[in-house]
Amino acid sequence: MNTNSNKKEPRFFETLGEDIRSGNFIDNLRREIRELKDFYLDEEKQTRLENMNVFKRVVFFTGWILKSMFYRLTPTRRILIIFGLVFTFNEMTFRLHEVDFQINLGSLGGIVIFFILLLELKDKLLAHDELAAGRKIQNALMPEKSPEVPGWSLWLYTRPANEVGGDLVDYLKISDKQYAVIMADVAGKGLRAALFTAKLQATVRALASEDLRPAALCRQINSIFHRDSLPNIFASLLYVELSPESGDIRFVNAGHLPPVVLKQPFEYKELAKGGPALGLSKTAAYDEHSVTLQDGDVFFAYSDGLTEACNEAGEFFGSERLATLLSRLQNFPPQTIGETIATEIARFTGNARANDDLSMIVVKRIKLE
Repeated sequence: MNTNSNKKEPRFFETLGEDIRSGNFIDNLRREIRELKDFYLDEEKQTRLENMNVFKRVVFFTGWILKSMFYRLTPTRRILIIFGLVFTFNEMTFRLHEVDFQINLGSLGGIVIFFILLLELKDKLLAHDELAAGRKIQNALMPEKSPEVPGWSLWLYTRPANEVGGDLVDYLKISDKQYAVIMADVAGKGLRAALFTAKLQATVRALASEDLRPAALCRQINSIFHRDSLPNIFASLLYVELSPESGDIRFVNAGHLPPVVLKQPFEYKELAKGGPALGLSKTAAYDEHSVTLQDGDVFFAYSDGLTEACNEAGEFFGSERLATLLSRLQNFPPQTIGETIATEIARFTGNARANDDLSMIVVKRIKLE
C-alpha cells in the first residue's frame, strides 16, 4: 500500500541545494560513523579498534561492519548480495558465430547491490512511519506543558532520545483539593519502553483517587507492573500530590532520582531517594514523604537523561552543573527555568547524539488567589 500518494514529490536539485546549504557535513559524517560503530560493533571490538594503528583500524572496522551487516540481512538478501559481489569482480565470456564476446558483470553486480539497498531503505522507512505514528499517539497522551493548578505554577517537559521514548510526564486532577504530577522512566528506550510507558500511564490514571494515599497507590501500581511486564523490565516512578491551599507536597519515590527543592532565599535541598523501582519485587514497600513550600519555593524533578547528557568529548552534564544552574534560576517562572535548562543541555551536548530521554517537572508555589 502506498502511503505517500498525497505527498508532493520533492525536486532533486532543490533538495540537493538545501542539503549543501545546511552545512555541518563533516560533523554529521563523523556522527554517522560513530553511530554506525555503536550499532554494529560491541564494546570489545570498539576497545580493540582504539588500540590499533590507523591503517589496521580502517581495515578491521570495515570488515567487522560488513560482516555484522551481512548477518543482519534476511536469507534472501544474503544470497543476493553474494551474487552481487561475485558479479562485481567477474567477467563472462561466450562465443557466438565463432566470435568471442566478453561482458563485464560489474554493472549487473552494482544493480543487485543497489536493489538490496532499496529493500533495506524500504524497511527503514516503513519502521520510521510506524514510529512517527507512535510519537503522535504519545504526544496526544501528554498533558499540556503548563496545566493550571490553584496556588501552583507548573511546567512539564519530555523529549525522547528516539522517535518514541520511555519517559513519562503526566498531570492529574484528582479533585478540587488534590492534584498530582507524575514522572516515570521505563528501563531502556525506543518502542519497547514506549509501550510499557503507555501501560504505566494508563495504570496510574485508573488507580489514582482521592481516597488512596500515595504509598498505597504505588504498591498497587508496582504489583500490576510486576505481574504484566517482561523479565528485566522495570521503571522508576515519582508520584507527587499538590495541595492548593496549604502548599503541602506529598510524594512517593520508587527508584527515581531524588527531587530537589529550592527554598527562599537561596537554599538547595535534595529530597528522599525512596524505595525500589517498579517491577523489581512484587511485595516492595514504599514510604510517603512530604515537604511544605512557601511562596517562591520550587520543586524540581528530572530524569537521568539530564545529568547523564553527554557531549562529544564523553563528558556528562552532571549534578554539579544542574545545582549551579538551578540556584541561578530559582527566582524565575517554571517555564523559564525549564527552557533555560533545556537550552543549556543542548549547548553542552552540541552535535553529540542523545543517549537517553530527557524529562523535567518544575513546580513553583505562588499566592493562592
